[in-house]
Amino acid sequence: MLFLDVRDPIEVMFIGSTDVVDANIPFMQVDRNDWDAENNRFRMTINPNFAAEVEALLAAKGLDKNAKVITMCRSGSERGEPSALYLQEQGFTNVEFVINGFQGGSAQDGPHQGMRVVNGWQNSGLPWGNRMNADKIYRGQY
Repeated sequence: MLFLDVRDPIEVMFIGSTDVVDANIPFMQVDRNDWDAENNRFRMTINPNFAAEVEALLAAKGLDKNAKVITMCRSGSERGEPSALYLQEQGFTNVEFVINGFQGGSAQDGPHQGMRVVNGWQNSGLPWGNRMNADKIYRGQY
């Protein structure tokens, strides 16, 4: 099995991760040259090397595209599920994603309204820390 954190490495650096993942390979990264004025943020672009990097990591573990691959992003919906679907389109046959991601959803009301304190890996008592394992953080360029 291969368990991937598919968030931008900068996000991982500021929010934390779990050493349970095999690696951080971003499905999408912030494009600092593409500003979205309407949403007041940089747009994100798909890592064109994503599938090849996943396949190479599988091969390094003695696995192929039929092995179980699990992806995890911040909330599960913006990159977790899309990265799993993308890998399936690229011929990976056994891909799933962590439904509520690493941080989970935002509280809709109460004193923590708007904060990501609902469900997710981080809020479920699973192992995580503020620092990513340096051997697992993504260092590739695209």
